[in-house]
Amino acid sequence: MIFKSSVHRASTLFSTELPQVLRNRCLSTAVAPVELAHDEHIPADGNRSHRPLLILHGFFGSKRNWQSLSKAFMRDLSRPVYTLDLRNHGSSPHVRPMTYPHMAADVLSFCQKHSLRNVSLMGHSMGGKVAMALALHPELPSDLLTDLIVSDIAPVRAKVSQDTVQHIRAMEIIQAGNISTRKEADEIMSEHEQDPDVRSFLLTNLEINKATAVKFKIPVDILKEGRAEIESFPYAPGERSWDGRTLVIKGKKSKYINRHNIPLLDQFFPQNQLKVLDTGHWVHAELPHEYRKLVVNFITR
Repeated sequence: MIFKSSVHRASTLFSTELPQVLRNRCLSTAVAPVELAHDEHIPADGNRSHRPLLILHGFFGSKRNWQSLSKAFMRDLSRPVYTLDLRNHGSSPHVRPMTYPHMAADVLSFCQKHSLRNVSLMGHSMGGKVAMALALHPELPSDLLTDLIVSDIAPVRAKVSQDTVQHIRAMEIIQAGNISTRKEADEIMSEHEQDPDVRSFLLTNLEINKATAVKFKIPVDILKEGRAEIESFPYAPGERSWDGRTLVIKGKKSKYINRHNIPLLDQFFPQNQLKVLDTGHWVHAELPHEYRKLVVNFITR
């Protein structure tokens, strides 16, 4: 199979209206990355570094959410596929701060450590914002990214959602409740989240040990501190752009991408293609076959 190779670099478009302190925070190179836990699926030819697909999960998620799809992507693309646990998620280190510049630096460090080049970078929700932040990074190596795939998120600076507030509050109550079973945890969570699928997703982070009370594998306190940053974005419109190939996948029933913020996607990523699937926010989980087909066709075009 023949693949097109294209190399792009983010262009710097400094906004005179952006406060200097925010600009420094966004563009600072004094960021100490952490080593991220990962799973890898390597094709039969042994290629581990050329044209890989790198997958980033969303808030409260982990690389485990992508197990089935990552294997399918490796078979379809015949190229290496890596799924990462972002900081403070899954098996990756618990560390402050929880910001997009720091998470982007973690991913960049991972790519450099594993000598990855011409990467197809894909992220869902928070992971999509990390992917966009890396594409816009002022020190992005010219041969690092070939494609960007953003799943149901826009580069917006939003207020903290009440859903996130309620989910974290439920986790705090569960951890303080001296309970021992998942059923008890789900009963508490149900007072804050009615959707059983969302509760099931959140409770994948639960650690159950018969000898001790249940607790969460994720650092709830750090995520609570960082929630305002997670809802935000490190760059202002007009500050930077990336002109590489970009696929944006929206869930038709989701409000995360809407008519108000689609112009932002066009400003930051002028070459983006917007595709819509008949799903809610968890596009890849609700229609995995259709999602997979969109991604594979985009990467191999």
